Amino acid sequence: MKHRIIFAVLMSFTLSLMMSAWITYLNIGLNADFVSIWMHAWVLAWPAAGVISFIAGPFLHGLAYKIAAKL
Repeated sequence: MKHRIIFAVLMSFTLSLMMSAWITYLNIGLNADFVSIWMHAWVLAWPAAGVISFIAGPFLHGLAYKIAAKL
């Protein structure tokens, strides 16, 4: 369980940080307020990504294993 929580925190941190940067860039470009707007988006995205990662992670890990076994 400890591994699952740590994995969910690290994965959700990384994905939400990168995805919120990308979407913010696509929406507003690189302007003077980019970092502020990006951080606001990230603060909202990280908790959602954490919950999704924690809940969906084990299922997706198993699904990936099954797909890889068939390839």
